[in-house]
Amino acid sequence: MKMFSASHKTAFVVDHCHYMAESCRQQVEFDMLTKNRAQGVIPLAPVSKSLWTCAVECSMEYCRILYDIYPTRKLVNYIVSDSDCHILNSWNQVDQNTQELMARLAVVGPPNPSEDPECCSILHGLVAAVGSLCKLTEYQHEARTTLMDQAERVNNRGRIICLTNAKSDTHVRMLEDYVQETILEQNKIAAASDRLMQIQQCELVLIHTYPFGEETLVSDRPRKEISSVLSSEVHSVRAGRHLASKLNVLVQQHFDLASTTITNIPMKEEQHANTSANYDVELLHHRDAHMEFIKSGDLHPTGSTPRDSGLKETVTLKWCTPRTNSVELHFCTGAYRISPVDVNSRPSSCLTNFLLNGRSVLLEQPRKSGSKVISHMLSSHGGEIFLHVLNCTRSTLEDPPSISEGCGGRVTDYRITDFGEFMRENRLTPFPEAQGADGAGKVPLERAKGQLERHTRYWPMIISQTTIFNMQAVVPLANLIVKESLSEEDVLTCQKTVYNLVDMERKNDPLPISTVGTRGKGPKRDEQYRIMWNELETLVRTHVGSSERHQRVLDCVLACRSKPPEEEERKKRGRKREDREDKAEKNGKDSEAERSWQESERLKAALEREKDDLPESEVIKDSPDSPEPLNKKPRLEMEELQLPEKAKGPVSLFTMWTNRINAANSRKHQEFAGRINSVNNKAELYQHLKDENGMDSHENGKATR
Repeated sequence: MKMFSASHKTAFVVDHCHYMAESCRQQVEFDMLTKNRAQGVIPLAPVSKSLWTCAVECSMEYCRILYDIYPTRKLVNYIVSDSDCHILNSWNQVDQNTQELMARLAVVGPPNPSEDPECCSILHGLVAAVGSLCKLTEYQHEARTTLMDQAERVNNRGRIICLTNAKSDTHVRMLEDYVQETILEQNKIAAASDRLMQIQQCELVLIHTYPFGEETLVSDRPRKEISSVLSSEVHSVRAGRHLASKLNVLVQQHFDLASTTITNIPMKEEQHANTSANYDVELLHHRDAHMEFIKSGDLHPTGSTPRDSGLKETVTLKWCTPRTNSVELHFCTGAYRISPVDVNSRPSSCLTNFLLNGRSVLLEQPRKSGSKVISHMLSSHGGEIFLHVLNCTRSTLEDPPSISEGCGGRVTDYRITDFGEFMRENRLTPFPEAQGADGAGKVPLERAKGQLERHTRYWPMIISQTTIFNMQAVVPLANLIVKESLSEEDVLTCQKTVYNLVDMERKNDPLPISTVGTRGKGPKRDEQYRIMWNELETLVRTHVGSSERHQRVLDCVLACRSKPPEEEERKKRGRKREDREDKAEKNGKDSEAERSWQESERLKAALEREKDDLPESEVIKDSPDSPEPLNKKPRLEMEELQLPEKAKGPVSLFTMWTNRINAANSRKHQEFAGRINSVNNKAELYQHLKDENGMDSHENGKATR
């Protein structure tokens, strides 16, 4: 169906009866030249607008915003109602402009207070509005012509906004009933005509406006369905600025608009040309300009403030000095027409003139900390001002990210190939309705959901989290176990797969265990098979409730997993042997280090002893009766091994390691007997010669040490 929303046609019905000439009682200062007034001149009294003037100004502001943002396809039919109805324009696109409406409103003039109250009624305008909604617009006629054979597929919906001064809630209900009856009558007429269309849906917005300071007898009411073709809502609003705010909110609701306030706009003061001040300007535009905020979940970033009505909020963006560096200018992802809220204010006028002169304004998100983010830009094209949305996140024009990228761009080992196969196995295809249900009465959609549920009961997404899905030997079992029912041949295939795994374990074949993120060699072979059997049992158990044959597959897995005692003993001996090999390899490295320390200490002690006893060693060497003595390992005193209680300054790592090695070596070797029996760390040599000859060893040329 060619959809035309209710926003396609809007009929404004403004009451022009005598009671609309009443003052709204909100005074406006008329004499603004207070400083230059000469003495003795009486100031002019303040003035107040009538209800009619307030209604016309607010409705025209509604139309101005609509025409600024939607120059086409959003149409307004303006109707004035008094003793008769005055239709000021048509649905034609050439009549959709504020200048045309203002000129015809000037012809209508203000309400006549002396007019007969019995003749004036808002009902004349409501009847004309319903009849106007039945008329075709240019776009509806084009759609019906295109779909000549199926013209009924073009729908007709619209909205009626009625500005009046109602008497009570009963009066409001009477107006709703009258509109309902009129729609039914007009639909009957349209059904018999080729130039009219029946109304499928009509939205009635009744706005009761009353003077400031009076009590109202009409209560607000949210939207309510009156019938299948009519819905109604009631707003009771004081005239003046309150009515203007209400229609500003309604135009945003009706046409899916949003508000953006530009802050810190530098402008020079009129009175002081050398100084400047910062101003704010509020703009309306399509809601999609805030789509990036909506996607990020931060629709109202820092600095956003609620509107005066409390029903809408505005997003605050900060004026940014234009940059000429192309690096800082991001590409545009959308452009939306804008309309100033207060079009006649000096800040709005200066901003629009600045933009229409060919300048551009960058807008940044206000942030308390961090670098600034330029998210929007204001620029004009062909005399119209657009709010451009700049990309401040990942580019939508770049290549899509790789499927292997996880959160934050981290590369992950997803089972991409397996997932592609998974999608092919679970594709949905059209199915004839006549053959839709199977023998069990399930429709294809339910069967598809059941298959998808079975395939995803156990399906690891990452390669490193699974073992069996990386093994080609397990593929037959994994493909069959997810079936809703198994045949005897399927059970034999699954059992054969399990037996092949047992044979692999007996041969001690390696498994595709991922070692990503682990240190060393990874788990041992026996541990790898234990992980594999655990995962295989988990997979089969998730489908054991499907049928009895699934249970037989699980029994086979459990039986093959429980090894006989001799097999367990063999595995235990193998584990002990591997532990001994690892321990021996580790101890070999430690003993090699200790031997190197011992050799270095022995060489150092020998050099020191030769330096201290150089004369005596020469005597021994020159003597023909004594062989050259062997180098003895010097005795390490315990006082030398222990660190002092209070060391002067920090102890180096080398010193600590040397002390540890020396202490370990002192406990390993057997001390020399002569050193144990020595006096003052000196042992007398060749005592047996002294005992045999009964003389001093010095007399025979023997040296004592």
